[in-house]
Amino acid sequence: MKKQLSVALMLAALSAVPFAAVAQDVKGVGDEISKTGDKLMQAADAKKGSTTQPSAQDAAAQAQAMLDKSIDYLLKQQNPNGSFGNEHMPPAVTALVLRSLVQDKNHPYSSEPVKKGYAWLIAQQQPDGGIYKDMLANYNTSIAISALGAVKDEPEIKPVLEKAVAYLKGTQWTADKPGPKGEKPGDPNYTAWEGGFSYNPQHGRPDLSNVHFSIQALHDAGLAPNDPAFIAAQKFITRSQNRSESNDQPWSGNDGGFVYSPSNGGDSEAEDYVGPDGKKMWRSYGTMTYAGLKSMLYAGITKDDPRVKAAVDWCRANWTMDENPGLRLHDPKQAQDGLFYYFHVMAKALHAYGEPTIADTQGASHEWRQEMITKLAGLQQPDGSWIGGKRWMENIPLITTCYATLALEEVQKDLADHPLK
Repeated sequence: MKKQLSVALMLAALSAVPFAAVAQDVKGVGDEISKTGDKLMQAADAKKGSTTQPSAQDAAAQAQAMLDKSIDYLLKQQNPNGSFGNEHMPPAVTALVLRSLVQDKNHPYSSEPVKKGYAWLIAQQQPDGGIYKDMLANYNTSIAISALGAVKDEPEIKPVLEKAVAYLKGTQWTADKPGPKGEKPGDPNYTAWEGGFSYNPQHGRPDLSNVHFSIQALHDAGLAPNDPAFIAAQKFITRSQNRSESNDQPWSGNDGGFVYSPSNGGDSEAEDYVGPDGKKMWRSYGTMTYAGLKSMLYAGITKDDPRVKAAVDWCRANWTMDENPGLRLHDPKQAQDGLFYYFHVMAKALHAYGEPTIADTQGASHEWRQEMITKLAGLQQPDGSWIGGKRWMENIPLITTCYATLALEEVQKDLADHPLK
């Protein structure tokens, strides 16, 4: 069964516009794809085993210099009406850009391009409180809430944010809501859906990509960890983890990583495999494992919980900044698919975890902020953007640059919380 795309990048692809229309808006991207693929591979090879890192004094300055360039690139993509990208782009793309901009110290909410962008985003709110156009309502609304949450103290933002949060919370699969085909609590499929979020309200099975964006949104909006939405989400998050001691799904393994969805028998972008006992199992992979780790911490599961420890152990065993770990087990050619989305969720998860140094299972210690700065510095384009491979549309610089920018901004926050020694 063909996988549904699992990141915000797919919003443009699924917004009822042919790829050609999107590609036209990013003129010249096609000519750069093969060059970028070579650059990604060369950078990966060059960084393997490298110990060159920015000094403690220079790390924050280097990150800011990279951000200055990426922010300048993003600002040049703004339309006269305040939105970003071509006319077919959904609201979530503008929301990604706005959060990238407003988290930068040089571009507060009061700055003209930022305020203009927020005015456009607010105007996209529907009567039901959601912020979307015609589809992918949960994805769009979640990402928009995260952008609004970054400026939630502004008087004009508060009522918009409250309506959007109420809408999003109302779309969560909970025990008092039947499934789209009449599924009820106790049905096998429904059990694996409980606490999750789907692409659209109560339509189709939920997945961890939707869930982690939704949890991120509610966290950014300022909800307390004991909020009922977080408590309910813990059930879905737990069932997305390969940890049979806590996951009651029959396919669960025990490596501690996360899959794309536990619903309808499970699903993973790293595909399935046959276990030693002949059981069908789903592979864990990087983006979803860091998404799961982040979501657990935001949802009130503590660092000393065995589920969190198991997720961190998977990260330690699969530590890398050179690829999206887990994907190559299905196909080595897919190892770098979703690389920038991986950086994005990795940075947020590790900042939430609160440990600046991660020891891998080979005994090496990794100062993850320095490693991420170095990696992204080697991949940044001369114009300040980043561009990845074609899958999941990481070849669209506007979106990929947001992922890299948000990752660097998370590095900055962590450096402020835990200064380099």
